[in-house]
Parts: sequence; C-alpha cells; structure tokens
Amino acid sequence: MTVGKSNFMSAADEMKDKLGPALCLAKWQQVSLHLPTGLTNSCYHPPLHKIDVTPLKDNPGALHNTEYKKQQRVIMLKNEKPDECSYCWNIEKHGQLSDRHYRSGEPWAAEHYEEIVQGNSDNPIPSYVEVNFNHACNLKCSYCSPQFSSSWADEVTRHGAYPTSMPHNDPNHFTSSRRPIPASESNPYVDAFWEWWPELYPKLKHFRMTGGEPLMDKNTYKVFDYVLAMPKPDLHINVTSNFSVEQKLYDKYHSYVSQLCNTNIEHFMQFVSLDSGIHRQAEYIRDGMVYNRVFENVHRFLDKIPNRNSLTFIATMNNLSVPGFKNLMLWILQLRKLYSKTYQRVWFDTPLLRSPTWQSLQILPPMYADKLEEVVDWMEANIETADKPFQGFKDYEVQRMRRNIDWMREGSKLDADYVKLQRADFYRFFNEHDKRRHTNFLKTFPEMKEFWDECRYYAQNQ
Repeated sequence: MTVGKSNFMSAADEMKDKLGPALCLAKWQQVSLHLPTGLTNSCYHPPLHKIDVTPLKDNPGALHNTEYKKQQRVIMLKNEKPDECSYCWNIEKHGQLSDRHYRSGEPWAAEHYEEIVQGNSDNPIPSYVEVNFNHACNLKCSYCSPQFSSSWADEVTRHGAYPTSMPHNDPNHFTSSRRPIPASESNPYVDAFWEWWPELYPKLKHFRMTGGEPLMDKNTYKVFDYVLAMPKPDLHINVTSNFSVEQKLYDKYHSYVSQLCNTNIEHFMQFVSLDSGIHRQAEYIRDGMVYNRVFENVHRFLDKIPNRNSLTFIATMNNLSVPGFKNLMLWILQLRKLYSKTYQRVWFDTPLLRSPTWQSLQILPPMYADKLEEVVDWMEANIETADKPFQGFKDYEVQRMRRNIDWMREGSKLDADYVKLQRADFYRFFNEHDKRRHTNFLKTFPEMKEFWDECRYYAQNQ
C-alpha cells in the first residue's frame, strides 16, 4: 500500500491557493548571502544583486533588506510577477507546484503569511539564512568558477581562461563586483554580518553555511562555538560540504557536529555535494574529490552521530550527471534502508544547472532525456509504502525529477545555431579540462562518445 500525499507536498498545495498568482514568502523570510563578493538574492533562482555597502554601517540588516529586494516585494504585493522569478512562473505554466509554493509552505515561512500580506513586514528579519563567508575550496568542480572556489581562481591565474565563447573562468571577468575578497583582507560584508548576528540569531529557524568549502572556513567554527555557548532548541543548522577534505579537518568538524547534535539544536542537516554514483565520473565532474573519502565520511556521519541529524545529497543536474544518476539513486536507497529506522535521515535534492550553459541538460540529444525518464519510472516503481516508510522514494522527489526532465526536453525548442555553439563550447571546455587536469573524457564517459564526437565537429567547423 502506498502512502498518501506527503506533508511537504500537502503544505505546498494548500499554500498555493493562499499565495495567489505572484506572492512568495521567501522574498521576505529567506536570504542567500555571498559575502566574499557582497552579492545576495532570496533563493538561488533569481540573479544575484549587489549589496550597497553604505547602509551597513548603521543597519547591518541591509544585508537582507536591500532597496532592490524591497522593490521586488512591492511588485509581488500588487499580485504582479517579478521577471527575476521566471523559474517558478515557467513551472507553474505547466500546472505544477513550484519552489515558490514549497518554500512558502514550510513552517519558517508560513507563520509569517498574515503579517506579509497585510504589509506589516517592511524590514523583516529572515528566518532562513544561507551564507557563504569565503570562497576557499579544495575542489575545481567543472561547472564552478573563481567566484566560488579559490582552487579555480588559482588555476585560471596560472593558465588563463578556458577557450569557450563566453568568458567563463576568465580572470579578467572576475574583477570588481565579481572578485571575491580574500579571507586575508578586511571584508565589510562579513563584518556587517557579525554585527547583525546577535539580532538575527534569536529569529533564526534555519541557518545554512555554503562555500567554497565551509569545513575550511574559520567562520563555520565561530558559528558552532556561538551555538554551543547559546543553545537554541528550535534551530536547524545546515552545512553544505564536498565531504572530501583532509581527514584531520573532517575529524575536527565531526567532533563539533557531535556536540551540537547531542545538546544544543533541534536538527542538523548535512548537505553533501555529489553529482554521480559512478566513482570515476563523480571525481571527473568535481575535480579533486576522492570518492572513497566521501563514501567513508557519509557512513561515519550517519553511523557515529545518531541524534538530531539527517544527510542530503545535492546532485546538481548537469549533462555529465545523467550516466551515473541511477547508481546514485541506488546508493541512496541502500543508505535509507541502513539508517532511516524511525525517521527519514537520508535525502537528496536535484537542482538544475543553468550556467555554464554548455553543461546544461538542455543541450543533450533527446535520447538522454529518454534514459533519465527510465530512471524516474524506476524511482516511481520504488515509491515508499505505508508498511515500509523511509525506505523508498518520496512523491515530491519523483515529481521534481519529472519537472527536471520536462525542462530538459524544452531544449529541443532552442535555436539550432545556439545549441551548436553550446556543444562546441562543451568540447572546447572539456578538451582543455583534460589537458590541464590530466583527465580523459572518453575513458571516463565512454557512453557519451557519439555526443563528444558531435561536439568536436562543431568546435572544429565554426
């Protein structure tokens, strides 16, 4: 017997009617802060915009309540749709629940519904905060950039830009507002954050640290020390990591998380970035990663810290993740059977990669969407049941993947010359990737040879 609609989906469905055509509570209650560059947005779908540094001296809350964001809120309260939120509008055109519905339906946002619709929340203190303190990172993921990885910055400083048509990873492209402020330099945005922190902390429900690689960042442990000294029983702490740092550093982190989960918070969510379940392919996508180290740390986390925590895999859906996607799903099912005894401890998320465009799902031939559809059919056949909760896949996990495939198939409508250019850039990028990093695309992805040859043809004949 299958389970009924999940609480997560039910809350989103209920909130859909309340929100109307344009409102999203995340625009008030959620903020993503990229402090090395002084950029922000509410969720990860709209483009980042610059934080004006001037108001921060007197009002550090302006990290969240920027003038631009206030303008977007006014538009929403008029039941008009901001252009920057097109990701959700496009999903809703097909009659599907969007992230706007899911986010707004979560308790940390939903409890603020009345004050927001009544216009009584001009300068809200967010209840969901995501922060990147610096760009220090030990990996060079293929779709990342110097803006978010110091290893990437070091490589392009030594070797220059990759030979693609767009200035992705061009050292000259990451200057001025795009240039990350090194951790060794004074950063007014980080300073403002710590001034804001005593006011922010009591209101927090979810606090997430990303990077870069947070396990390498002193601010991560500064947060942990604060929470250990000032327990907050309703707080959810979330950390996104590649889980492939050196063992000594992981040991330090593991010790901190053990203490937090034993005494001080409601829940700790460990996010682990992993894009494929085939070892060599996962290491190729996320250059510098040691798959076996990730494997061991995942099991150690779930086995040795049994209280108040879960683990979520972030599988960023890019064109190289398709061949190994089912392998990853199989591992997730195994982990659920091992560690999800009384509640769901193992989760996954499948956000779509949109940039750089040559790594997008949309430039793949239709056969790749067909292959991914077969995997999702298998997932639906392994949906969790009432007699075996936490063992199978969730309804919204399957729905999200179907949504991703729909978006993937939209690639057939793209201009043919545009697609050829992106495929040419795909070859240019990964051909250079192999030279610089001593990798071999065809040995790693032999099932993609036909696509590789087509991309090479476009690169050589433009």
